[in-house]
Amino acid sequence: MSEVRRIQDQLRRAFEGEAWHGDSIIQLLKGVTAEQAAAKPIKGVHSIYEIVSHIAFWETISRRRVEGDEGKVENLEEGWAFPNDGSEAAWQAAIEKLKISNEALRETIGKLSDEQLKEKAAGQIYSIYFMLHGVIQHDLYHAGQIAVLKKALTA
Repeated sequence: MSEVRRIQDQLRRAFEGEAWHGDSIIQLLKGVTAEQAAAKPIKGVHSIYEIVSHIAFWETISRRRVEGDEGKVENLEEGWAFPNDGSEAAWQAAIEKLKISNEALRETIGKLSDEQLKEKAAGQIYSIYFMLHGVIQHDLYHAGQIAVLKKALTA
């Protein structure tokens, strides 16, 4: 298996399932309502909704950087978006946006050669390889946060 395919596979596992560590992001989000997603059961911690927006934001920025756009971020707070209405429809739209961002990133990765992984990510000091592994680590880190928040909601 090529390194590109390995990275795609690991990103898919972290997102959709069959991961060694346990539940993937999508598995963790299954059954979470808009009300639960908006809740902050742990003081000073982002909500599930904000984490979902944050993951989608950074997957999109990373995809753009692989595609050659520097993906400059003017305001880091925009990566923690929360809808004004907090409705179920807005929550489902956020999950759909997350799915689209992950799928688009995996599709972009699939167009790379293993040799291209050594190139610098657009506008960055690190390689595409380093960044993509970072995205996987980032997704798993936040999956753990979602799992803890779900437990806190039922405690």
